[in-house]
Amino acid sequence: VLVLNGKIREVGDKIFASNGKKADFASALASCEEAGGTLATPMNEEENKAVLSIVKEYNQYAYLGIKEGQTPGQFKYINSMPLNYTKWHKYEPNGKGTEKCVEMYVDGSWNDKKCNLYRLTVCEF
Repeated sequence: VLVLNGKIREVGDKIFASNGKKADFASALASCEEAGGTLATPMNEEENKAVLSIVKEYNQYAYLGIKEGQTPGQFKYINSMPLNYTKWHKYEPNGKGTEKCVEMYVDGSWNDKKCNLYRLTVCEF
């Protein structure tokens, strides 16, 4: 279970936390859910900045709680809701069906990426 002795940020009614561990998308999501949360899913600029501050602190890219839907190039929250906020890096997303997960760069922008890479686990509660 994710022990919250790492980094914690509060924004509005959300808490973002990381223990600094890296995992693939499925494992990261599972560990967040085991802890009673889900993968960090920034829904506005303020939340994106909170996640970014954790990403910067560990200097690691992190998976976000966003996945490509049935339509290549169309991304949704893990709960299947359409995105209402995005922060794509220039020319992203560009994986069209091959890169189904989303990572945050250390500058706060997003990139679509394969789901089997090891990225920082940042959860939200």
